[in-house]
Amino acid sequence: MNTATLVLDAKAALGEGPSWDAERKLLYWVDITRESFHAFNPVTGTDEVFQVGQQVGAVVPRRSGGVILAMQQGFYAYDFTSGALTPLGDPEEHLPNNRFNDGKCDAAGRFWAGTMRMNEHGSDGTLYCLEPDLTIRPVLSGLAVSNGIAWSSDNRKMYFIDSLTRVVMEYEFDLESGTLSNGRAAVQLEEGPSLPDGMTIDEEGMLWVAEWDGYRVGRWNPNTGELLQSVEVPSARVTSCVFAGENMDNIYITTSRKDLSDEELRLQPLAGGLFHYKAQVRGAATYSFGG
Repeated sequence: MNTATLVLDAKAALGEGPSWDAERKLLYWVDITRESFHAFNPVTGTDEVFQVGQQVGAVVPRRSGGVILAMQQGFYAYDFTSGALTPLGDPEEHLPNNRFNDGKCDAAGRFWAGTMRMNEHGSDGTLYCLEPDLTIRPVLSGLAVSNGIAWSSDNRKMYFIDSLTRVVMEYEFDLESGTLSNGRAAVQLEEGPSLPDGMTIDEEGMLWVAEWDGYRVGRWNPNTGELLQSVEVPSARVTSCVFAGENMDNIYITTSRKDLSDEELRLQPLAGGLFHYKAQVRGAATYSFGG
C-alpha cells in the first residue's frame, strides 16, 4: 500500500526543509513559523527542538560541523556545542517582508535557497547560492514561492520549483561553476487545488514532489512528465520529502497545519506530523555545506 505512516506527531505549524545528516544519523527539519529547527533520530524516535528566534526555511548539515540555516534574515551557521547562531549574510536586507523558504546543497557544497514574501503574494523572490567561501549570489529572480530543488546523479541537471507556476523546471547544470542554463518545463501539474512544494530525487532520476493541498507525494518522470506513483499522506499540506537511512530508501515527509480550520483539523488530526514511507528505490544523498 502506497501510504505514508506517522513517525512523529509534531503538529508542526509549517514543517519544511528536511535534510539527512548521514554522519550523525539525524533527520533535520524546520518548523518555519514557529522559528525552530529539529533533529529527529529515526532509531530512538526522539526529536530535539532548537529555537532560533526568526522564521527558518531550510537546514542543511555542514562539513566542518553544525548546520547552515536559511532564515528570514539571511543565512546563518549554528554550532551544536556552543549553541551559537552566527549570521553569514543577508542578501535581502532591503526586503523585510521576504523570508527564505526551501533550500539544499549541491555536490560541490554550495547551499542553494530561495526567498518569497511572507504573505505569499507578489513575485520578488530570488533563488540564491551561498558559496563555500560565504559569498552569496543571485541566480533566478522574479519568483513567487521559491521551493524544491534536486540534482541528477551525474550533476548535469538541476530541477527547481516555483510553486505558483505548478511546474518543475529542469536546467542544464555546470557543477564546477554552479551555473544554470537552458531551462525547460519537465513536469506540469494539472490545474486543481494542489501545488508542487518540496522535492527530492532517486537513483533512477525520478522526482518525488510533495504536493501542498494534495495529500500526497508524487513520483514523476522528468523526461516524459508522467506521474509514476503516488504516496498518500493523511495530511493535505504536504511540504517536502527527503531520502534517509543506511540504505537511503526511507523517505521522510514533512507536513503543515498552517491556516487549517477547526473542521479541517478534525478531519486531519495528524496534520503537521512527520511521516515515513519505505521506497522500492534508493534516493539521492543530502550533500553538506562545504564552508
